[in-house]
This record gives sequence, structure tokens and C-alpha cells, in this order.
Amino acid sequence: MKPREDFSLIKVILWDIDGTLLNFKMSERYAIEYCFNKFHMGTCTDEMLQRYSVINRGYWERLETGELTREQVMLGRFHEFFESEGLPTDQVKVFNDEYQIRLGDKAFFCDHGDELVKRLKATVKQYAVTNGTTVAQERKLRFSGLDQLLDGVFISEQVGVDKPQKAFFDAVWNEIGSYAPDEVVIVGDSLTSDIRGGKNAGILTCWYNPDHLPNKIEVTPDCTIDNLQDILSYLDESR
Repeated sequence: MKPREDFSLIKVILWDIDGTLLNFKMSERYAIEYCFNKFHMGTCTDEMLQRYSVINRGYWERLETGELTREQVMLGRFHEFFESEGLPTDQVKVFNDEYQIRLGDKAFFCDHGDELVKRLKATVKQYAVTNGTTVAQERKLRFSGLDQLLDGVFISEQVGVDKPQKAFFDAVWNEIGSYAPDEVVIVGDSLTSDIRGGKNAGILTCWYNPDHLPNKIEVTPDCTIDNLQDILSYLDESR
């Protein structure tokens, strides 16, 4: 872990969206329940949703390593989930298409993230960096108002490469200009995507870990917070 003084030069914050600024679990629950109802699939219980979340996370991690394509993730996770629950798999594609739309129907902020972004707007540049789909993320950002608060948005589907690949961050630098490594910090909830991505890019990393999960991989974040507002203590202390 780096001392707070090492964050004294921060000029740019790269925010992850799902699970960081926005509460993905709540959006996921809403979208799944909506789709189950629309496609007459019965009730998605809490236990079923938990099982789906585990399957979904596994597929995204395989995308991050390049093992799967985005389309394989989108369809494969629901195919596996439906099969495991004894549900018909013939509607996987239309279910996923609807699910992507409904993910953007509502926005639930983590730790008053909207107020935090507003507060920091006058002092640092702020950009969204996300592996989510274009359909879902653009709707979320528009509905939440983040598209008006942030200085820019980088969606991996549009960039053409996913976090944690260095090429994703190279595309960001090409758009926003060059900054010294100690002038940029990425804040995100995923060790495999956000923190590893930040390390690959050579910038500072802040792991948002509200559930106090253990770190089971070889990547060590430069700082860890369990409330988004805690990032202020790293930034304000040096200003």
C-alpha cells in the first residue's frame, strides 16, 4: 500500500461504473426480474440470482483474459444459467438483448457517488472506463446523469479491447492526452479488471472493496477503500 502522499499529484480519476459508481447488483436484480416476467419464466429467486451472479462473474473474468469473446460471454452465461435451472435455452439471445436494455432502466449510486463526482469536478478530470456493453452503459450513464458530470466515457466494446489490457488504456491516453503515472488513479471494484488494468497501464490504483473481500490474486492495489467518499482523504490531504 502506498502512503497518501503518493496521491498528491492526482489530476485524473478513471472511474469504473458497475459495482463502483453504480450499484450493479441492484440493476442486475431489476433487469433479471423484468426479463423473467416478460418471457413468462416464473420467479427468479434470491438463490437463483446468486447462482447466476457467480456464473456471470466467471464469464466476465474469462473475457478479461481473452479466453472468450464478448458474444460468447453475453450468450454463454445465460445458456449455462438456464440449463442449470432447468429452463428452456431457446430464448437466450432475445433474453440477453432485453436484459442489456433493462440494465439501463434504473441507476442506483454507491455511497452517493453522484455527489462525489460533482464535488471533484472542479479539481480533477474524471472519466468512466467500463467493460459493460454499449447499450447498457450508455443508458445507465444517461439515466444517472453521469454522462453530463464526467469529462468522457470509454466503453471497451467501442474501444475494441477490454480492461485490463494495456491497449485499452493506450486508447484512453490517445483521447485525453498524456499524464505522468502518478497523476492518474483508477478506482474500481474488480481486482482482475480495474486494478490489474491500472498496473498494466502503470498508473495508481484504488480498490473499492465495500464487502471487505479477500485479495486472492497476485495484484496489490496502491490503496483500498470501503466507501467511495474515502477517496477524498487521499486527494484533499494534499491540496
